Amino acid sequence: MANGARTGPRRDAPFEREAARRVFSQELREARIHFKDGEDEKSPTYVLLPSGERCNRVFLVGTLTEKRKQGEQNVFYRGRVVDPTGTFMIMAGSYQPEAMQQIARIEPPAFVAIVGKPNVYETPDGTFLITIRCESVTVVDKEVRDTWVLDAAERTLDRLDRFGTTPDSERAKKEYGIDPALWRKMVYDALAQMKL
Repeated sequence: MANGARTGPRRDAPFEREAARRVFSQELREARIHFKDGEDEKSPTYVLLPSGERCNRVFLVGTLTEKRKQGEQNVFYRGRVVDPTGTFMIMAGSYQPEAMQQIARIEPPAFVAIVGKPNVYETPDGTFLITIRCESVTVVDKEVRDTWVLDAAERTLDRLDRFGTTPDSERAKKEYGIDPALWRKMVYDALAQMKL
């Protein structure tokens, strides 16, 4: 090949991250089902949202109300982010150095936009905890926060409109047994709190 150009099919498909789902904290806190999609060690891990959609990553916007630095040798940050429906618990450590440095620079209270991976933990007493392992944390303004609330409301209602019609939503219906009307009320209450 004189010019070094490749011929034949390309072997390496471009890596694409999965879209981050917009979800309110009240719904995410109810998630209990987490699973891998495949047997490979690098297969993606998902959390099944009670409204019936799997999510590998979430995008949330809210108010960082507190942060705490923990650890001596393995330093990491924990924080609380509040949306109109409740609280997200976030964290970033040495495996997320950029997000950890971003959190370290932010002084609460501040509006923040976060992309991260949700993790479900079950404590020995059977309590489930959900934390977001941050990939990025950015300070935003009230307009961005309000836009996110509207977007999260729309995405939640879209999921509820499909509830019971997809394999994931059928599984959510069976596993959680939560009346979808609860999530419609959550959306209504979140929108009612907004002052546009």
